[in-house]
Amino acid sequence: MKQSIFIEGEKLSIDQILKNKDQRAYLQQEIFQKYPHDTLLDIKLNIPGPIKNNSYLENIFYAGISELEQALTKNKLPFVLLQSHNQPAGCENFYLLTADKIEVKKVAIEFEDSAPLNRLFDADVLVKNKKQALSRSEIGYSGRKCFLCKRPAKDCARSRRHSVQELQNYISNLYKKTFS
Repeated sequence: MKQSIFIEGEKLSIDQILKNKDQRAYLQQEIFQKYPHDTLLDIKLNIPGPIKNNSYLENIFYAGISELEQALTKNKLPFVLLQSHNQPAGCENFYLLTADKIEVKKVAIEFEDSAPLNRLFDADVLVKNKKQALSRSEIGYSGRKCFLCKRPAKDCARSRRHSVQELQNYISNLYKKTFS
């Protein structure tokens, strides 16, 4: 296998990434207009840099999705896959659940924390009329830790403590360990 898994894939501009984010928010609102009393689980990979999708990242996504769906089933949280996207901005699934948002968030956190590969996932739990996804701190959990230094991940991201190259190297090595 090549040294880095990021040598293939379309490089997206900031404008393309922001446009995708706007489209996601619009889609979420459309879903809530149709299903106002349900919980939405929006899951995607959190990938640094301009390349957000390629065959390696798809492998990571679909392996993790399988684990997530098993975790939801094991915890008796019936779900419906509303939409699945595989585009240059990344893979993303939208699940609809009738379960309580806190129970869904707990399973999402357990999934994200259960394996090094799953730490690459961003599992947002959303409900109608709440502007942001339910946070870990809202239900008594500590925030996510940085892959590289174990400080709060948000602090490292905001301050750009680690280069995109460092983070991509970590992900590439994790990929090799997991899929070799």
